[in-house]
Amino acid sequence: MMQTTITKPVELVGIGLHKGNPVRLRLEPLNEGSGIVFFRSDVNITIELKPENVIDTKMATVIGKGGHFISTIEHLLSAVYAYGIDNLRIIVDADEVPVMDGSSSSFCMLLDEAGIVQQMQPKKIMRIKKEVSVKEGDKYVKLSPSDDLSYDFTIKFNHPAIDRQQFTFYFSKENYKTQIARARTFGFLHEVQYLRSKGLALGGSLENAVVLDDKKVLNPEGLRFGDEFVRHKVLDAIGDMSLLGLNFIGHYEAFAGSHDLNHKLTLELLRSKENYEVVELGTAKVKELAKAYA
Repeated sequence: MMQTTITKPVELVGIGLHKGNPVRLRLEPLNEGSGIVFFRSDVNITIELKPENVIDTKMATVIGKGGHFISTIEHLLSAVYAYGIDNLRIIVDADEVPVMDGSSSSFCMLLDEAGIVQQMQPKKIMRIKKEVSVKEGDKYVKLSPSDDLSYDFTIKFNHPAIDRQQFTFYFSKENYKTQIARARTFGFLHEVQYLRSKGLALGGSLENAVVLDDKKVLNPEGLRFGDEFVRHKVLDAIGDMSLLGLNFIGHYEAFAGSHDLNHKLTLELLRSKENYEVVELGTAKVKELAKAYA
């Protein structure tokens, strides 16, 4: 199986979640071995996608360099990862990726428009060799060895519309598009009001997030899935794990995971080469693993 990029440049314009301003997003093909690279066209700075460039994980995953940053990258990266794209240039003209409808479905449509093309070098993936975990109280995220790729996520909120939800996602591009991509980000009304008092979430609305008061979902159309909340957590986790720089084969498990815990998990995994190995999907040894990215 070979590395991939997109066949042609594509772009869209959407609203930034925190500033509420229009943001132009453009995706461009890159050569083999380039990886995923972000570019802020308004300040002419390139930010590589790697864990050491993560500068904030409180409300979203934020990467930065040289005093500049790009926020809310996880939804776009989740789609890029699900499509198995190895090399891509992501250009924005502001400090955040547009939020679109709060899910990754718009980015999937953009990638479908761009098309995917195979390149001349074999695809490399990271195979998890040892269990690696990060815990904070009863919250945890962990990776463990497996011959395929799956995500098992559990959340628990003291709220009647959420309570305890669990979802297991068996990775494939088609499963992602039907089970995960449409799940929207969510938040509580009191949190939104607080963030706006701080000059944040100015672009947030019922059109790009599921919003809850103390008892119910406020969106008039309701939920897209009965367990949309935990499905979105899987969407986030897929995007956050793309900071590893390579697609991986293994089992991800989380209870009450977060952007912060996911970031710490990538750092813990990369701390020792005993935890993983990088292999080429072009070899017979790992031929059976290629099906996850078909």
